[in-house]
Amino acid sequence: MPIYKAPLEDVRFVLDEIVGAGKLAELPGYEDATPDLIAQVLEEGAKLCEEVLFPLNQSGDGEGCTFENGVVRTPKGFKEAYGTYIEAGWQGLSCDPAYGGQGLPKLVNTMLEEFICSANLSFGMYPGLSLGAYNALSTYGSEALKQRFLGRLVDGTWAGTMCLTEPHCGTDLGLIRTKAVPQEDGSHTITGTKIFISAGEHDLTENILHLVLARLPDAPAGTRGISLFLVPKFLPNEDGGVGPRNGVACGSIEHKMGIKASATCVMNFEDATGWLVGEPHKGMRAMFVMMNAARLAVGIQGLGVAEVSYQNAVAYAKERLQGRSLKGAAHPDKPADPIIVHPDVRRNLLTARAYTEGARALGALVGYKLDVAEKHADEKTRKEADEFVQLMTPIVKALFTDIGFESANIAVQVHGGHGFIWETGVEQYVRDARICQIYEGTNGVQALDLVGRKLPQDMGRLLRRFFHPVGAEIEADMENEELAEFVLPLAKAFAKLQQATAIIAQKGLKDPEEAGAAATDYLRLFGLVALGWMWLRMVKAAQAKLAAGEGNAAFLEAKIRTARFYMAKLLPQTNALFITIMAGSKPLMEMEEAAF
Repeated sequence: MPIYKAPLEDVRFVLDEIVGAGKLAELPGYEDATPDLIAQVLEEGAKLCEEVLFPLNQSGDGEGCTFENGVVRTPKGFKEAYGTYIEAGWQGLSCDPAYGGQGLPKLVNTMLEEFICSANLSFGMYPGLSLGAYNALSTYGSEALKQRFLGRLVDGTWAGTMCLTEPHCGTDLGLIRTKAVPQEDGSHTITGTKIFISAGEHDLTENILHLVLARLPDAPAGTRGISLFLVPKFLPNEDGGVGPRNGVACGSIEHKMGIKASATCVMNFEDATGWLVGEPHKGMRAMFVMMNAARLAVGIQGLGVAEVSYQNAVAYAKERLQGRSLKGAAHPDKPADPIIVHPDVRRNLLTARAYTEGARALGALVGYKLDVAEKHADEKTRKEADEFVQLMTPIVKALFTDIGFESANIAVQVHGGHGFIWETGVEQYVRDARICQIYEGTNGVQALDLVGRKLPQDMGRLLRRFFHPVGAEIEADMENEELAEFVLPLAKAFAKLQQATAIIAQKGLKDPEEAGAAATDYLRLFGLVALGWMWLRMVKAAQAKLAAGEGNAAFLEAKIRTARFYMAKLLPQTNALFITIMAGSKPLMEMEEAAF
């Protein structure tokens, strides 16, 4: 049976020592968000995830969702768990108190999302999508729509979805055909079919609010002609309660490789009543509020799967007796040594650990910057924080989900043949993690977004939000002998990243395929340097606490040793990535299409 314990000690270390979450209480509206309060909230969230959500993960995978006569039922226990979740107010954790939310920082919600995704990724899809709908509606919805619907999303009695994809188009949303026809009362009728709609239909809430992309009759072609509409499953009564059924129905659910307890639906809209969100033909701008938040959230999904995969791999490696240490019996009192004595097993475990803990630190930093971008009193500071988040969004989404899939595969490998068996639980993590590299824009699309949009934006202004602080920190630490084994590898990798950035920018101006050919390798290179930056920070914090005689010495020593592994064994991948980037587009593009 699989195991899971929320990594509270590591989260506290990251928040206190790396991100400086204590500064959140200085932001307007976050005065009560002290480190102690945040720690208490996350401790309670950990209990929910460990005791309520995690026990349903494997059974939910085995049972899956069912579809009959237009009704979707979630696996046994999910409805009760969701009731527990919303009764405790978790859905509104970071939502505006004006609509019933608790108004806590987005950073706190980011950390909770990791716990939820480790414990039960399928379950996390339902409240996660509702939060995305809340974000879009609170940003672009009219005051009437906000007053009518936001409170229901915040308290969790109603759920939300995002309806983008159609049978003939995925990433290219300019091809959508769903129609919206204006009505005399100011509403619109929505007609069309959407596919791959997560949580499109389920039995957890009394109503579901669909945010749907559609075209008005006078819409220009392409993405410039897309509008966003709010389409509820049930139309609300005058008192705000559930009224008559709207013209929206689930046609079927998908039978999937993973996240089987999350309903993935075909949704049919037939003259369904909906209301415009934002301006006509400006739907993509509103939808990107959801999509960008969703991309960060999917990155955290990858982190969550990485953490639970690592925990299970370690537990098995410590208890599985097989062979003897290469140096002789490490446990002569036992018939064989646990496999954790073997170098290759340790390589696997440390790889998953170094990636996971580095990603947690980077994800927390991005979560903190989200709060600064929204709440800080200084406009320049808000803008710079937002630019950092924009730059890091495709990196978090792609890198973290790659890490999640890699760590899940490592867990199976460490388990050997037992890892291939359903009962041990780790093969589920491989299946669940795989979708994270695909939805909300494939990781290849994230790489194109990085090189095609983020790099050239305003002559590279976004890059400065990363390059300047990293360069300054490296320069400040170069003369510190205690940091030499950590800062020198990072400095070399950072130099490769700077060089690759300049070359891609130069070549991409002349030939877009040059940038496209380098995109995936460049994103990985960028991400590895970003994790290296986090590891340098963590080493400095650990060394300082050890020198002061503070904290858990064993935990801090392990931090330093994990950092050493990262710098020596994982960060050098940047050299090979740089070489492949320099190879250009010719090896990819010279092959004739007919030769494939």
